[in-house]
This record gives sequence, structure tokens and C-alpha cells, in this order.
Amino acid sequence: MKVAFRADASVSLGTGHVMRCLTLADRLREEWATTRLICQPLPGHLGDLIAARGHDLAFLPACDSKDQDAAACRQALADEALWDWLVVDHYGLDAAWERRMRSVAGKIMVIDDLADRPHDCDLLLDQNLQAEGRYAGLIPDACLGLIGPKYALLRPQFAAARQRMHAREGRVARLLVFFGGTDVGGETLKALEAIRMLGRPELAVDCVIGQANPHRAAIEAACHALPNATLYCQVDDMASRMAAADLFVGAGGTSSWERCCLGLPALVIATADNQIAQAEAIARAGAQLCLGAAQSVGTEHLARMIGAVLGLPELLAHMGERGQSLADGHGVGRVADRLLADELRLRRAGTDDSAAIHAWRNHPDTRRHALDPAEIDQANHEGWFLAVLADPNRELLIAEHGGHPVGVLRYDITAGRALVSIYLVPGLAGKGWGRRLLLAGEDWLRKERPDVVVCDAEITAANTASLALFSDAGFRLHCATVRKDIHGKS
Repeated sequence: MKVAFRADASVSLGTGHVMRCLTLADRLREEWATTRLICQPLPGHLGDLIAARGHDLAFLPACDSKDQDAAACRQALADEALWDWLVVDHYGLDAAWERRMRSVAGKIMVIDDLADRPHDCDLLLDQNLQAEGRYAGLIPDACLGLIGPKYALLRPQFAAARQRMHAREGRVARLLVFFGGTDVGGETLKALEAIRMLGRPELAVDCVIGQANPHRAAIEAACHALPNATLYCQVDDMASRMAAADLFVGAGGTSSWERCCLGLPALVIATADNQIAQAEAIARAGAQLCLGAAQSVGTEHLARMIGAVLGLPELLAHMGERGQSLADGHGVGRVADRLLADELRLRRAGTDDSAAIHAWRNHPDTRRHALDPAEIDQANHEGWFLAVLADPNRELLIAEHGGHPVGVLRYDITAGRALVSIYLVPGLAGKGWGRRLLLAGEDWLRKERPDVVVCDAEITAANTASLALFSDAGFRLHCATVRKDIHGKS
């Protein structure tokens, strides 16, 4: 698969757009995708980091309009055959620009959180809270939405750090100060001065800045003046910094879900207008305190707020628990699987597939998780197989990747509802194919069986792997069947 990205970073724009695209690009590269990032060479563009992470990088010439940008971007992608996906993460681009990219990309994915302009895309990701319904009339009817922090594009280090963490108790020994990769407004200096005003020399302070921060010299001096402060520049282990901290003081934006994943309570100052609504939404969810826009938060007020929460361990512990309930750190895998599902080709089974399906269904790995684990004899299989092929309300599909079979989907359809059954070709379990197969099946149904509105699945309570698979694919528990053998045999 070939995936291109259009995003910019700069001292004024910040680094969040490029960083989350890099996270997704890294995950796709693990699946052998070809990746290319297309950026303007603005001050603080992060081109060295993109190249160091092993991705192709194309710088655009100076562009004075979206039309020029689109023309230059098409040229940057013209040296290859049609790209499978173009991922656009840019507040300055909209449907008019995206339509012009259809000649070089099979599908377009947009990453947005403003919902302030129309898009011509096949997939839209808004990883923030309360985004449902905001894009009505702004995206095509056929566009799929990946909405909410379960899709937050976090680097793998955050999910790993979450597993290693001890439960937070709300006691504060270490503060983490971070206002993004650039911090043009100098909020880091404000926070360091507020911490100095507390007169709490026992508090350890980790201060993190990006390499494009224009106030680095002054921040170094401020950290030196604090008795227990350490400055870090352009770190690649933010997860360990957050896991070690007990309280965060900094900006909203893309780091919000990193903090939530690790249950790090936070005092947040919005450093851009587009951060305010989301920072307030996370605060309403109980995962942080939002102090408002940067221009309205003075140093003395910030010092009072930090001092106040230091004495409220129950509140801090509650914020941590609420944050962890919002984001689990596996969003990038869910988004990558949504893109990679396009690599699967689904076809209806034919009579020549009977023997293979019989062998796959009878394999011990398949029967172990089946509702009926009994082995099926050849005669019964043949009767069932021919009946399925002849029934217009049953769809038996074989998924292939690169011409090789991956798994089987069966849909039993009644009145707009499809009961789905899934199993993989033996030997392919644990490699991510299950979720992609379910997602590819949904795409197939939307196209071939538009009468289907809802998909159901029946899973035994002991089959925790399948329960997790369907949950990750967006299925939700609807009802439960409880069972008791009244003759006491089980």
C-alpha cells in the first residue's frame, strides 16, 4: 500500500499536525506501506525528523494559494502510480483542494477537529470528544467517520507505558511542564515562574520544549533558578516523562490524549483558539482542569491553582482515572487497520471453494472459538455449503490479500440485520487480520448489500479474544444470553 500525507509544521503552526501524521506513517511502515510526507519548508518544518524516521519527504515550492498548493502536491506525487491513500491534516485545505487531488490518490482521509469547512474525503478522523454530528453537511454521505479519542493517534510508547504504570494515588512529587513544540507565546516561562512562586523546593520539575522554541535561552535560565528543575529539548520518550510525573501543567492540543492514556492529571492552558472547546470538553469529562485561554491566565493565578490542587489528592486521582477511561493508546492501530482493510479483496465463495472452507472450518484453531466446536463431516458440510450458496439472504465471502486467502466471512441477513461469522485461515491469527477483515466486510456490505443497516455477532463469554476483536472493530454489547442447565450437568 502507498500512503501520502500532506501536513505542515512551523514555529507559528506548531508541530502537532506533522507529529500525528508521523505516528500513523510509522504504524503503516510496519505493515510495509510506502509512505511520503509532503510539507512546506517553513521555519521549524521537522524535515530532519521525518527523514530520520525513514519516510520519504517532498518539500513544496512557495505557494500563494490553495490552487498552487494542489498543483505542487500533485506534482510531488506524480512520479508514482496512483497512491492508495492521501491523508490530509491541514486547517488551510478544504474540499476544493481535495477534489483536485483525486487524480493522484485512490482515496482521501482527512484529519480534522474544527468542523468549520467542507471536505471531499472517503474517511474523516476527529479524535476529539463530542464530535458526533458536527460534520453533517460538510462531508459526503458515503464518507466514514472515525470519531472520538479511541482513534487518537498516539505513539506505541504510550500504550506500553500504560501497561507498566502503577496506580496513581494523587500525591504530587514531580511536575511536568510542556506547552507544545514551539510555544511562541512564552507560556513555559510563565509556568516556571508560577512554580518558583510556590516556594516548594522539594517538587521536582521536568520542563520539555521543542527544538523550535524561540525562548530556549530564557527557559534554560529559569530552570537553572529552580532548585529541582531539569530541561529537556525535543525528547523522544515523552511517555516515560508523563508516566513519571504526578501533575501536568501545559497546553491542550495533541498531547491531551497522551496524558489521558497515562492517567496524568493536568492544569491546561489553551495556547490557541482551536484548543479551547476540546480542553473544556475534557474538563467536563473530569480528566483535567481547564484554566482558559493563555492571555487570560496570569502568573499569580496559575501559581494559586497549582498550589490548590497539590492539596487535593482525591481530585487528582479522579482526574487520572477519568483520563484513562477516555483513551487507551491503541487508536493508531485502529486507524491503520481501517486504511489497510483496503488491501483485502472480498469475493463471494463458489463451488470450487468448498474443500478449502471445510478444511479451514475443521481446523482445531477455528473450532476452539466456534459456538459449536464439533468437527463437521464432509456430507453435512456439502449440504450446508450448497444451501448457503443458493440462499439470497446469506453471503459467504472469502478475503484475499495478494491473491492468497486470509479468512472467511458469513452474513446471515434478515430484515436489514446481518449476523456475522468470521474465522481466519489457520496460521494467521494474532497478526491483525481479524479487525481488517471485519472492516473490509462492512465496506463490502455498504456497496453490495445496502439493505443491511446493522451487524450482529454471537460470541461465547469465554472467547475473550473475539470479544476484544469485535469491540475494537466498533461493535458494542447489545444484550446478553444467560444459560443454565437445569438438570445440573454443567
